[in-house]
Amino acid sequence: MTMKIDVKGPIISNDEAWIYDLFEMDATCPGTITTKLNEANGEDIVVVINSPGGYVYEGSEIYTALKSYSGRVETQIVGLAASAASFIAMAGDKVRIAPTGQIMIHNGSMWNHGDHQGMKKAADMLRIVDKSIVNAYVIKSGKSEEELLQMMDEETWMSPGQALENKFVDEIMFMENPVKVTASSAVSAMLPQKVIDGLRNGVWNKEKTEGITKEDLSVALVGLKKEILNDLQNNIEKKPKEPSPKPVKNGGIKGLFLKL
Repeated sequence: MTMKIDVKGPIISNDEAWIYDLFEMDATCPGTITTKLNEANGEDIVVVINSPGGYVYEGSEIYTALKSYSGRVETQIVGLAASAASFIAMAGDKVRIAPTGQIMIHNGSMWNHGDHQGMKKAADMLRIVDKSIVNAYVIKSGKSEEELLQMMDEETWMSPGQALENKFVDEIMFMENPVKVTASSAVSAMLPQKVIDGLRNGVWNKEKTEGITKEDLSVALVGLKKEILNDLQNNIEKKPKEPSPKPVKNGGIKGLFLKL
């Protein structure tokens, strides 16, 4: 028996998952993947990927969990595997891509503030991040680190044929059912950090919702949900950009992520 595990929407932290659930938005966190792997208990798994990427370290945790899994892992890129999701895809014993799929690799990005010393430290850290991320591509493709880092510098987008040629995938899938396509090219976006912070610390703090029925919460969230989803839709550009990451404690460094 083969278990299917979805990697859909942005790659987020475990403590943000409930917020995305409130808005019924796709997102993937390490805890969900770990739970699924434990349930699979060594059986073969198929990881279905359609994600714009997200947090670097959470992506690394998911990649490591899949690589360490005792059973056979097949990853299927059915839509987009960009940024952090691209190296998650490399964890498969076999990597397949839909005829309509895409892969994108690039350098890590971060929010930062401070003086010139802080900026230099941030730049040095990002170089280390890139040299860590590239290992997943080296292991899968067999290409040199130098060549792959250059591809990351150039923000490389790959069609199925290009991904196969560059050995990022093992084969192109034959799909009997057509993939749904919309004119807006809608890619799941990460919630703005102010929304996440507000829900954590404001009136919608998780602890403050205890005792409130599901129906009460659903009614109260309707207006807020519509407003946020409208803002997200209006902010989608022709070339989607992955929004702000969570902060990390490292002097003036405010967040580390792969920016799409």
